[in-house]
Amino acid sequence: MEINVDLELDASGLSCPLPLLKAKLALNSLQAEQVLKVIATDPGSERDFEVFVQQSRHTILAFEKDNAIYQYWIQKGS
Repeated sequence: MEINVDLELDASGLSCPLPLLKAKLALNSLQAEQVLKVIATDPGSERDFEVFVQQSRHTILAFEKDNAIYQYWIQKGS
């Protein structure tokens, strides 16, 4: 599956809640429907991002977990 990414955020090495905070700031800079790709290494990010999208208008289009790398494709809600 090919997802067009408008902005990429590398939050590798950052601990909870920094990946989520940085993602929120990055999403604020995007237009509705644009896509943010987040790369994180914090296992807690999986839970954080899940809860975040449930409480917002954003959508996780895709999620990949490879070893200790977590990748999220988040589409900004309108």
